[in-house]
Amino acid sequence: MKNVGEAHQAPVEELAAGARSDRSTRNRVARSILDHGPSTVTELARRLGLTQAAVRRHLDALVADDVVAPHAQRVYGARTRGRPAKVFALTDCGRDAFDQSYDSLAVDALRWIEQHAGGEAAVAAFARDRMAAQAEGYRAQVEAAPPEDRAEALARALSADGYAATARTAPVGRQLCQHHCPVAHVAERYPQLCEAETEVFSRLLGTHVQRLATIAHGDGVCTTYIPDGGPPPPQTSPQSTPASASARPSASARTAGRNPA
Repeated sequence: MKNVGEAHQAPVEELAAGARSDRSTRNRVARSILDHGPSTVTELARRLGLTQAAVRRHLDALVADDVVAPHAQRVYGARTRGRPAKVFALTDCGRDAFDQSYDSLAVDALRWIEQHAGGEAAVAAFARDRMAAQAEGYRAQVEAAPPEDRAEALARALSADGYAATARTAPVGRQLCQHHCPVAHVAERYPQLCEAETEVFSRLLGTHVQRLATIAHGDGVCTTYIPDGGPPPPQTSPQSTPASASARPSASARTAGRNPA
């Protein structure tokens, strides 16, 4: 015969196990939406092998947590009778939750490079090589624009990559503002990513640029100052370009960058 303590412990353990199971299933539901796009209850139930009632229960919890949001399903062609089924899509908050898993993997990979493949210099070399490859996708769009419009062209190219970038007039130059950074959590630990990005901006725009603020450092916006005119920087390969000390924002520059002109 179980004593009172054991009898009380069993329901608690069962409740905890049930909560873990619910979280796991909700993660599966959210992951299915991430992988397949906005989905109906019927589609999710079929993919996950769950009843529609169970899917609805988990969707209600995900909606309450601002992980997914319901939308009216678009109907193409002739509309059938009845109300169109709702589709559920990930919110920005929901996407961020998945991004953090990849952030953890990226930080672990860079830590391994730092510890086993050459220290901070190896991390900087990786960051420069990564950014150089990414910049090749921007080069044609930037170089096709006249010099006075290249900041805007770079902003459009960055926005297409998820950086929500804009360019605005500043005293004697322009400011390139990135309102979102997909690698902010990683760059917080490894600022070499920001430094490499600044160097790439300089090469793409053909002029010296100055990083005023970064999301990774706690600022609201990544802000880069692009002065008017000035000689272009030396054209060196990504592998041989040293990490720019000026890419790290100074304390006064960071303060100025929090309220870009």
